[in-house]
Amino acid sequence: MANLLEIENLRTYFEENGSIVRAVDGVDLSVSETEVVGLVGESGSGKTTVANSLLRILPEAGKIVAGRMIFKAINIRELSEKEMQSKIRGTEISMIFQDPQVSLNPLFTVGEQITSVLKLHQHIGRKEARAKAINLFRKVEVSDPESRFRSYPHELSGGMIQRVTIAMAMSCQPSLIIADEPTTALDVTIQNQVLNEFKNLISEIGVSVLWITHDLGVIKRVCDYVNVMYAGTLMEQGAVETVFENPLHPYTHGLLGSNPIQYRPKSKIPTVIGELREIPLQGCKFYPRCPIRNEDCLQETINLREVNENHRIRCIRAEDAEALLRSRNHDLQGAC
Repeated sequence: MANLLEIENLRTYFEENGSIVRAVDGVDLSVSETEVVGLVGESGSGKTTVANSLLRILPEAGKIVAGRMIFKAINIRELSEKEMQSKIRGTEISMIFQDPQVSLNPLFTVGEQITSVLKLHQHIGRKEARAKAINLFRKVEVSDPESRFRSYPHELSGGMIQRVTIAMAMSCQPSLIIADEPTTALDVTIQNQVLNEFKNLISEIGVSVLWITHDLGVIKRVCDYVNVMYAGTLMEQGAVETVFENPLHPYTHGLLGSNPIQYRPKSKIPTVIGELREIPLQGCKFYPRCPIRNEDCLQETINLREVNENHRIRCIRAEDAEALLRSRNHDLQGAC
């Protein structure tokens, strides 16, 4: 499959109180046509900053200092703000936010908001826009779509609001949708429903998706490929089945091992020790929290390297990861 999006060596920094925060520090990832690619990591790892950099919606303190973002053979960094607004945002790349209230105006009905997007980008009349909006509501399982069309955001439940924002993201038939933890704020039952509906919809219309989350369970369920991110850097990349069956980076092990679903009630759930803000100035960024670290991990720049087809890691001690995997599997068996 051809790559729809290629991000190369992306570096996005923030200046805060005279110091530089390297929120994204050399990220390389790609999304092929009709592919669902996951970007996973704990809070503060830089996932959302990658998305905001791609859409060029960074806050004033943020700046893209290096890298290329090639979308359909166009370098997004070279586009003017006017070109981004008219050619990219909403039309070619849409975003679903973690908090749907962010993307909805409380002063207008949800119907008014989605039809305004359709009229602006597709140059159609009010009647046609209304018909398309109601059809989209129906596709994402909004109950009684004709009535909901006239509702204000505060009149809808969290699940209904998220369905509306998904419909808005789909409205202009973009080539790429960025889904930034779109189900995190929902309860488990509604999350399950929305995931099923969204997965069916993206398969039906053949759109590509960059799915951002901290939940590896969601990654396994909806994605074809996964990028594991830590402290602004990608630690492991690969096909979802490959990474879940044979994780090679200690951080990936930690994320997989801390899933509470795998453990019996009241048993102790292992966690990734330490805090994200403990980052060395050189060498491996995961060093302070790594269970298999040694001094060699701080002596050199560690690059992503390919270990198998479609499987890359940023670690010089991956051979010791097998011991971690055996230990984790033993713990799981003991808990059953």
